[in-house]
Amino acid sequence: MRSFIPVVPIFTVLLTSAFCVSQQVAPEKPAPPAVISATHPAILVDNNFVQREFGPSCSLLGNAPMTGDLDGDGVEDIVMVAHCKSPFADQAENNFSVIDPYYTFYGYGDPKVNSAFSSEIPELRGIAILIIHGSGADAWRSAKPKAKFLVINMPVKQIALKKMMLKKKAVTAIYTEEAGVDDMTSALFWDGKKYKYMPFGSSME
Repeated sequence: MRSFIPVVPIFTVLLTSAFCVSQQVAPEKPAPPAVISATHPAILVDNNFVQREFGPSCSLLGNAPMTGDLDGDGVEDIVMVAHCKSPFADQAENNFSVIDPYYTFYGYGDPKVNSAFSSEIPELRGIAILIIHGSGADAWRSAKPKAKFLVINMPVKQIALKKMMLKKKAVTAIYTEEAGVDDMTSALFWDGKKYKYMPFGSSME
């Protein structure tokens, strides 16, 4: 007995093939641009880093550098304690601002004048707090950070980054245990335009 093999009309085969080909080559909607996350380069925060950012008159001291978002823009910043012999010497070349929130709080607002003030404690002479506001994906590591500050005249014994309330908003501040007989603590905080100094009690706890 002969087996029956159905014959598919040639135009049906051609139509089906054309449909498959059209499905394969039909242009797709363009994909949205990929968001590329920049990998943070490993940067050693040492004297070379400090002097590249703030000039050869500065050298890193024992307090470990700390990172956090100090100006509230969602980008990581860095804080370092250093010894700077000539705060203004490299200001223009290294594009940083010399500021003095400590004496500004007490009514002496000119850092150029205040830089001549000498601490009664020899170990505190030339001590500075260095701050870099980060920019972009590389944050404080960026070749062109958002801003840099060299804070003079702070009687720094040790520092810590902690939250404080500012106008009902929590901000990251630089808490400082001050060297001196009173064991005072204080905070440096960014008010949206500049750094301000606020004295507290006698404990960082």
